[in-house]
Amino acid sequence: MEDLPDNICEECQKEDESVNSNFIISGYKICDSCKLSKTIFPV
Repeated sequence: MEDLPDNICEECQKEDESVNSNFIISGYKICDSCKLSKTIFPV
């Protein structure tokens, strides 16, 4: 049985519906707000 990825963001640990789509697109389990902040302020 294949495990479905959960919608928990790796950065902020909050559950968000955008995590799953971002994981498919970028390979990172991050929500849209963390994705935006990483884009603006890459660390």
